[in-house]
Amino acid sequence: MAIETQNFLILILSVVLGAITGELLDIDRWLSQLSEGLKSRIGSSEKRFTEGLMTAFLLFCTGSMTIIGGIREGMTGDASLYYIKSLMDGVSSIALASAMGIGVLFSAIPLLILQAGITLSASFFGEIVPTDVITEISAVGGLLIVGLGIEILELRKMKIANYLPALVFAGILAVLI
Repeated sequence: MAIETQNFLILILSVVLGAITGELLDIDRWLSQLSEGLKSRIGSSEKRFTEGLMTAFLLFCTGSMTIIGGIREGMTGDASLYYIKSLMDGVSSIALASAMGIGVLFSAIPLLILQAGITLSASFFGEIVPTDVITEISAVGGLLIVGLGIEILELRKMKIANYLPALVFAGILAVLI
């Protein structure tokens, strides 16, 4: 997805600005605290609960099907991409849950909020969103998935959650540039 960008400047600037914003807001720490709070609320003693929740959420939310599926459903009422995405996410979640535990199940909560937000936004603003914007957001999402893969393989700790604002910057820069 990242190589489908129409403008590498947008991709690079989005990631840099997103990383700076994410680090300043410390999104990774904030999500970790929310996850730990949920873990204590349900009484889980799993060591990898937070890691499982965050990894699954980031994997499921940064893909282009999340963005395009939400926009399509919001604009047309056609949820077919979300159905396909749900099937793919279900299969992936089984593999992730076997390695990271029950936290993967609870990633559905923030994912539902995100997908509902995209769908509702698209129902109001979707007709004015150019396809270039969707392409650039998808390209940044693809790059974030590569980073998540690096993190899952434990090659490097990257705090991918701190890069999430890059998705917003991609949309803004695609309109401006």
